[in-house]
Amino acid sequence: MTVVMGIRPLGRDALIAVARGFEPVVLDDAVLERLERQRGAIDALVASGTPVYGLSTGFGSLATTFISPDQRRELQRSLIRSHAAGVGGEVEVEVVRAMMLSRLSNLCSGVSGVRASTALAYAALLNAGITPVVHEYGSLGCSGDLAPLAHVALALMGEGTVRDANGERRPANEALAEAGLPPVVLAEKEGLALINGTDGMLGQLILAIADIHDLLELADMAAALSIQALRGTDRVFVDEIHALRPHPGQRASAANLMTLLANSPIVSSHLDDVSQVQDAYSLRCAPQVHGAARDTLAHATRVADIELASAIDNPSVLADGSLVSNGNFHGAPVGYVLDFLAIALADVASMAERRTDRLLDVDRSFGLAPFLAHEAGVDSGLMIAQYSQAALVSEMKRLASPASVDSIPSSGMQEDHVSMGWHAARKLRRALEAGRDVLAIELMASARALAMRAPLVGSPVTDALVHRINDVSGGPGHDRWLSPEIAGIGELVRSGELLDIARQFVTLV
Repeated sequence: MTVVMGIRPLGRDALIAVARGFEPVVLDDAVLERLERQRGAIDALVASGTPVYGLSTGFGSLATTFISPDQRRELQRSLIRSHAAGVGGEVEVEVVRAMMLSRLSNLCSGVSGVRASTALAYAALLNAGITPVVHEYGSLGCSGDLAPLAHVALALMGEGTVRDANGERRPANEALAEAGLPPVVLAEKEGLALINGTDGMLGQLILAIADIHDLLELADMAAALSIQALRGTDRVFVDEIHALRPHPGQRASAANLMTLLANSPIVSSHLDDVSQVQDAYSLRCAPQVHGAARDTLAHATRVADIELASAIDNPSVLADGSLVSNGNFHGAPVGYVLDFLAIALADVASMAERRTDRLLDVDRSFGLAPFLAHEAGVDSGLMIAQYSQAALVSEMKRLASPASVDSIPSSGMQEDHVSMGWHAARKLRRALEAGRDVLAIELMASARALAMRAPLVGSPVTDALVHRINDVSGGPGHDRWLSPEIAGIGELVRSGELLDIARQFVTLV
């Protein structure tokens, strides 16, 4: 698909297509015309001689310093060079590209006052597959994701370091020359316009929304396998029960569990088992926890859509041509939901770990072998896999500590309250990675347990999942080197293969 930057707001799917799929970007003629009109307002202000923040003054606490006309383009270049001060590890290519497309969308809104040629050059950088090297630390999530966006602008100027279309790390001037792209000489206001937005944290939020949607479907699937392996009931998931407390996410998760457990011989065989009066909370309350996470995701999605449709810059060019200073760059709305999502993921993972532990405990697993071992004592089974899972959950709990409640004043106390939204985004990515492995270990354990319940089997959809998981892990048997098996199931989770298998049988919500 070709992503067209037009008058209408950019969509989340388009951003993901460019970030992950390297789809091309084009600018609509109407956008180019709007940019030219708005640039005219900037040129008029430059000609007026009136001191204006971003055009003829310094930045941050230097906003009262007047810049002479012959130094104003140097001001923009110096701004980018000084702000490209990131340190630490290299940020993922998909994150940088998502950030770039979000910033381009803001440039195209017209409030930034950039020239059409600069917006076209930004799009050309994306289309050439050139990704500026951005570092882990440097953004406080206020006044924009300054350092990350400055490293992108630096590459646009032909300076700094990039990854070329082949993924090779190279000087920006070499990569641009090879791609036939001339470096951009920034005009008044353009340096500020290139770095003044929430694009880094927003790009990561949009990528996370897509990933968490899939992860929550997988959480329902993992729960369905564990419920059957632990001889649980599906009666607690009927819609009439959940209509009594009608949170949308809860009802959706309960409906998924009913669908996944439908026609399960193992569930049917134990419906009237008097030895199990009630299932444990980690089974019975799965819709309540998974559903709350779904509702949190829905709220985060609404915030992302509003942010993606917003025009964020400071100062902003208004319709009458005036240039108005503002605080729309503050990342609080995005930072909050990034933190909310990390909290929700930690709780979903915590419940998954509790189901896994129950599968391994001979006193609570209703007849399964201790630790699902082939020959308990000689074999330890999945004992230490659960240790690894518990370690991951503990890490996710630490990552759930909110970044957005922190603030360290900067820029001589001019920027005296910041959002830390970038840091919320970075830790959410780590939490997502850990959450995938937590579910992988639950899926490995529940698939092994269901194989040990033979001749009883699960529902048709979960039986297909069990076979695929055990094909990769090896299923029950004497102890083997577990790390490669866990990694193999992790790849099934990350690739979407398990979701694809389930979707051949059922439709989940």
